[in-house]
Amino acid sequence: MDGGRRLLRPVREAFEGFQPSAPVHAGVVHIAPALVFSADYGRRASGRRVSSSANRVLALFIVPGVGTLVALLLFIGVGLYGAWLGGEYSTFVTAEGSVPDYAARVAGFAIRTITISGAHALTEQEVITASGVGPKNSLPFLDVQAVRARLRALPMVKDASITKLFPGHVVIDVEERKPYALWQMDGTVKIVAVDGTAIDTYDDQRFAALPLVVGTGANARLDEYVALLDAAGDLRTRIKAGILVAQRRWTLKIDNQVEVALPEIGAAAAIAELARMQREDHILDKDILSVDLRVPGRMFIRLSENAAAERAAALAQKSKLKGART
Repeated sequence: MDGGRRLLRPVREAFEGFQPSAPVHAGVVHIAPALVFSADYGRRASGRRVSSSANRVLALFIVPGVGTLVALLLFIGVGLYGAWLGGEYSTFVTAEGSVPDYAARVAGFAIRTITISGAHALTEQEVITASGVGPKNSLPFLDVQAVRARLRALPMVKDASITKLFPGHVVIDVEERKPYALWQMDGTVKIVAVDGTAIDTYDDQRFAALPLVVGTGANARLDEYVALLDAAGDLRTRIKAGILVAQRRWTLKIDNQVEVALPEIGAAAAIAELARMQREDHILDKDILSVDLRVPGRMFIRLSENAAAERAAALAQKSKLKGART
């Protein structure tokens, strides 16, 4: 024993307790023998057994192939981190897409076919462009919910569904909004759907026959306006537009520029009465500017300047003749 009451032993004797925990096989990453202890030496060296969890961790490194895999993954991780720092990763993503998409395409899951159904007003290219599906995408990692959201952002698209058919086929089914009416607001005319959603700017004569409404909120009251057209009967074909006034009542524009002011309540009955008077008296064909039906049971007609002058002259002549007879 030395002065500190420690037992002196030869070094060779001290290392006799080191025993490899398993035989070494070819192709296995070798661990230094000093790091692998037998249970027996653990008792002699430290007075307690090495924990079973520690033994499992150490044993993991000597399972055939595991060490190689760990080293490979570490190498790949370091390489990717270096590429990210150097900007090469961003360049790669810009050119080839994400790493998962690139790997899936290399594995044979590139998107090779896109089938589109339900598109009538929209062209196939417009649908593909809006979907965002391109050559950098792969089928396994295609986010169908994101594609659907992008398509539904189109005013013309009411809904869309996306189906993935492996290994490389995408089916896009769109439900379009149908043009229902024209809506003029601030000098711009737009095509709107039945729910009032603006679909597109009006620049195609194919939609010229659609009902035209004008004014703030008129697009949200299309059903109300169409009901007035139905109540007009034979007069319907002469009604060119409905103007929503103060978001309360309608004024109709007739083909000869005559305006018909309808009441806020009972508008359908008022337009039906006007249609009857037109059939019997051709009131709208006279030289007038407007017809006011806002007061129930009464009608106010505004004459044109020429008609008013002629009427004034006729009344004056009538008054003169009456005075002469008197």
